[in-house]
Amino acid sequence: MYMQNVCVFCGSSAGKDPVFMASAKALGEAISRSSMGLVYGGAEVGLMGQVADAVLAGGQKVLGVIPQSFAERVAHKGLTELHVVDSMHARKTMMFELSGACIALPGGFGTLEELTEVLTWAQLEFHQKPIGLLNINGYYDALLTFFDQAVLAGFIKPQHLDLLVVHDDPTELLMRLKDCKPSKSEKWSH
Repeated sequence: MYMQNVCVFCGSSAGKDPVFMASAKALGEAISRSSMGLVYGGAEVGLMGQVADAVLAGGQKVLGVIPQSFAERVAHKGLTELHVVDSMHARKTMMFELSGACIALPGGFGTLEELTEVLTWAQLEFHQKPIGLLNINGYYDALLTFFDQAVLAGFIKPQHLDLLVVHDDPTELLMRLKDCKPSKSEKWSH
């Protein structure tokens, strides 16, 4: 699948372990080396700012989408394009529409919500864009264990869990997403 822009969901904090910022930079560099652009939440802080700066340093475009309510405080001033929108819902919709794939780096509630929303949309066949999870230092191991438990309990179908491509290396994750061909599987079929 051709991906012109990759949407990245990630923390507006740096996290306590420096490996998170290093991984955000490595993902941004991998996106640039792949001649793709970045779509993200528009902030200059935390992992968000780090991945954006790395893509910009690599000469690729970065599109930020940020709600008006906190744009004045944290918006990145050096982006290729910055879209200021009215709400978080408008932000997520625009980010998704501008991208050909989604990747989640470590983050908090917002990152988790964004990741599970695009997974839900894929499960419901609203899209067939590849979805990746960059599992740095096992950050998402507990979430992946929960997903496995949900499959065992009958709340997530195994083929829907397969919609999520997981890796701990940014370059390898991007290559797997490029090769990804999400399969169709009816949510309500038996």
